[in-house]
Parts: sequence; C-alpha cells; structure tokens
Amino acid sequence: MVSPLIGLHAAFGEIGIVAFIWVFVELLNPTPKTIKRAKIAALLGVILFFLSWIVGGYYYLYTYSANVKPLIKVGPQPWAHEIFTEIKEHVFLFLPFISLFTYSLLRKHEKNLPTDKKARRAILYLCVLIVIIGALMGLMGYLISTGARTALEVKP
Repeated sequence: MVSPLIGLHAAFGEIGIVAFIWVFVELLNPTPKTIKRAKIAALLGVILFFLSWIVGGYYYLYTYSANVKPLIKVGPQPWAHEIFTEIKEHVFLFLPFISLFTYSLLRKHEKNLPTDKKARRAILYLCVLIVIIGALMGLMGYLISTGARTALEVKP
C-alpha cells in the first residue's frame, strides 16, 4: 500500500514551488502591496519546504529504507534508487535553506525593492532556482516511484 506520507511530501513540495512562483510574479512590478504579498508567499513556501523535508525524512527512515529501497534495488530499475534517490536526498537539503535565504533577502530589502534592481533581480533569480530545483525533485520522485511500481509488477 502506498503511504499517505508520500502524498503529503509531494503536496507540500509542489505547493512550496507555487509559492515561489507567486513571489516571482509579485516582484516583477514591486509596490508596497505586492512586496507584502511576496513576503507572505515566501514565508508560506519556506514553511512548506521544511514540512516536505520533515515528512519525506520520516517516510525515508521508517518506510522507504526498510521496505521500498530493497524492492527497487532488486527490481528492473535499480538505477531509480542508485541515481535519483541519492541525488534527491542530497540536493533537496538545499531547497529549504535557499528558500529561507530568499525570504530573508526579501525582508531585508523590502523597502528598496521598487528601486533596487540588483536586489530584486537577485531575489527573482533565487525564485527561478527554487522552482527549477523543486520541479526536478518532483520529477525524480516520480522516477523513484516508477522504480518501485515496476519492481512490484515483476515480483512473483
């Protein structure tokens, strides 16, 4: 049976990505009102990424490593774990902290963002980086799940 923790982990991460797309859009033409909304969205994204990290870590420790990982490794797609889980568990560590850094920059420069193009551009680039890393995490999660499903199909 599929654990509901996987769904929570993915949902928190995906909504976190959407939060940083929201930040990006709000900062394209910053005003005090849009900056306030961007701060709310960034804080929401930070919280969601940390929740995703916690839920995913719990799932990894108590379900994946004991039950799913061995299944994938003997299945027809062992690379799903050997490559994508290894990448995911190391790269994902950066995502909550990059998002927290982005939120911190947003708070630090909120009064200057309408005129400070360098600060605004830096935050926009960080938002793009967060969205790209987040999307790659989702794709890798899909490939890992596919590895588990194919192993279950082959299992006698």
